[in-house]
Amino acid sequence: MCGICGYISKRNITLEQLTAMNDTMYHRGPDDSGAEIYEMSEGWQVGFAQRRLSIMDLSALGHQPMHSADQRVSVVYNGEIYNFQELKEELADYPFRSNCDTEVIIAAYLKWGIQCVERFNGMFAIALYDRETQEVCLIRDRIGKKPLYYWYEDGNLVFASELKPIMECPGFTGQIEGRVLSRYLFQQYINAPESIYEHVYKVEPGTVLRFSKGNFRFWKYWDVKQVYAEAQRRRIQDYGEAKEQLKEALKKSVKSRMIADVPLGSFLSGGYDSSLITAIAQECADSPVKTFSIGFHEEKYNEAKYARAVADHLGTRHTELYIDERDMFDLVESIPKYYDEPFADSSEIATMMVSKLAREQVTVALSGDGGDEFFCGYNIYENVAQAQKLDRLGGMVYGLCHMPVLKQMHMMEKLPFKVRVIAGNREKESKTQFGAGNYLTRAKAMVKAGEGVREPLPIHYLTESSYHVNDWQIRRMLLDMDTYLPGDILCKVDRASMKYSLETRCPILDTDVMELSYRIPHGFKYAGGDKKHILKDIAYDYIPKELLERPKVGFGVPLDKWLRGPLKEQLLDYGSYDFLKRQNIFDAAYVSNMIGEYIKTGDAGPATGANYSKLTWSFFVFQQWYQTYHAGKI
Repeated sequence: MCGICGYISKRNITLEQLTAMNDTMYHRGPDDSGAEIYEMSEGWQVGFAQRRLSIMDLSALGHQPMHSADQRVSVVYNGEIYNFQELKEELADYPFRSNCDTEVIIAAYLKWGIQCVERFNGMFAIALYDRETQEVCLIRDRIGKKPLYYWYEDGNLVFASELKPIMECPGFTGQIEGRVLSRYLFQQYINAPESIYEHVYKVEPGTVLRFSKGNFRFWKYWDVKQVYAEAQRRRIQDYGEAKEQLKEALKKSVKSRMIADVPLGSFLSGGYDSSLITAIAQECADSPVKTFSIGFHEEKYNEAKYARAVADHLGTRHTELYIDERDMFDLVESIPKYYDEPFADSSEIATMMVSKLAREQVTVALSGDGGDEFFCGYNIYENVAQAQKLDRLGGMVYGLCHMPVLKQMHMMEKLPFKVRVIAGNREKESKTQFGAGNYLTRAKAMVKAGEGVREPLPIHYLTESSYHVNDWQIRRMLLDMDTYLPGDILCKVDRASMKYSLETRCPILDTDVMELSYRIPHGFKYAGGDKKHILKDIAYDYIPKELLERPKVGFGVPLDKWLRGPLKEQLLDYGSYDFLKRQNIFDAAYVSNMIGEYIKTGDAGPATGANYSKLTWSFFVFQQWYQTYHAGKI
């Protein structure tokens, strides 16, 4: 696990400047670093740099940038190729010097070309320079576990694992991309390919960017909708067979992720996903697996006791940390430093805390991420199923309310909140993304509009028809795999864990597990209203049902309490008319009035849909980020 950065440019970027860019990611790789510059033809230069967190082959032989034996290829790389030993056997004719997966990437490229990426099973962001073709390739893993940004302007390209190296690059001006702001305020994250800056993008999951002397092209080697469609032609019809294949795939995935030359453990919340992954890890281990969980002093929120019960049953070496609201609040100021573009999923705070706890004992931690998206675990999927059943009735209500007489009476606004949501859900490309319309209205109104301002991106992702799936539940799951999972969940875990130089590995996001999940009929995942049915069934093979089957409690950050309490004065400063006018990003009059009203009323209750603490939190986090990186510009 590491951080990488570099450039392909005609600009004069010195080795000292490249090193400074690289060192902004010290937390991603405190064990080693390297930076080199290579001359290309026609005045072009390539700069490669890396910060290393040593996981495999801790010797100096794992140093990056790494070069092929014939010096044709150079690589910097962040991540893990879990099947590198199997690939190494197929590449026996290459003169390997190390026992690390980086060298396997080089050998695989020399033998199979850029198509070698289709053979890699892992999480990765790779930059590869081929001197023979005079081409640089940027490669991101299938589901977007590892981040990879690039800045392209005036024919020059700069890339990095995070935005900080790009911000540090000479010539970078950092113009904020206003088109993404309304969507960010609503979604709380910025999905690929966009970023918070103009001319800066994220390489999309499952994509190779090939760049040569000012020109680039993309190759999508793994696409959710395409892989799902192909897998559906090979569906597993028998439940017992599906369960057995999934169980074996998970066991293989966990076992491959336990290979490390450093201490390894597992996050354990006591829920199904982390408990199942931990159970399989314990089965594979020669000694008790180290497990970690966070507990809360408030009994109604505390799930640590369930995690402890699972740990006791499995025989793990368990560590738990009880935290309170103050502990969480103390991390708020660090958010922009490590999430170096606006990111407002408040669960990032608890993720940072469990990562810190684990890092005290291990360098690698297994997690259960991906179980909800691939096996139908979120509550929203139940809501989506109900909404599809009511959609025709909702259309009738919408039509009636828009008859001239009833429209003049504003009948839509008088409907109960849930009825209003179903009736208002008329956009064909975002059927599974329904919600309170006033959220959309506010998110749009908050951002400055007018002459010279480019058309903003739609707040919803208007791509649902591309999945060619009639079942809304499946469609929403596929959409989440394309957006919410990489853009929010995996970003959250990457930044939170790397803040403490901790590598997280997600067995459910193994290539074979993901692709197998597409072959499993949806009725095996959502069976009679039972979410994650087949995954739960496997978990019961390891853990008694009574230890796992319970309503999910969860612990939400008390945003409303914070924003109208200890963060109140800061929020008022960020939302003041004078500040907003100078900043020239938001509609100063609208936002200052909105913040003032929110401070007075707070969240109005779920029945009305007027719960604006999340929207206000998104605004607060943006301003906190802006103050960190752009304070001198206003």
